[in-house]
Amino acid sequence: MAKKSGNKPMTKTEIMRSISESTNLPKKDVVAVMEALNSEIQKALKGSVGVFSIPGLVKIERRKVPARPAQKGVKNPFTGELQDRPAKPASVKVRVRALKTLKSMVAG
Repeated sequence: MAKKSGNKPMTKTEIMRSISESTNLPKKDVVAVMEALNSEIQKALKGSVGVFSIPGLVKIERRKVPARPAQKGVKNPFTGELQDRPAKPASVKVRVRALKTLKSMVAG
């Protein structure tokens, strides 16, 4: 397996090469699997379910955040002065949660 020196995270190419070497699969097959995984995640998050789980690793969820109205005369908790807060439109956020197996990999 290819090891990276220093404190930098592995690049996409290094990850693909490492997976290819450890599974004895051609790199183009590994790249094809990763692209298929990306498209499945996209379909699940854009679809009606809005959730995708990679078993034992992560759970990815789509969350709709409602619009927030403008507020006038709100007290700043740090300085105590009154300020106006602008309105924020509704948005969609993506939440990624680590599952138990991933947490135990990191902790132990």
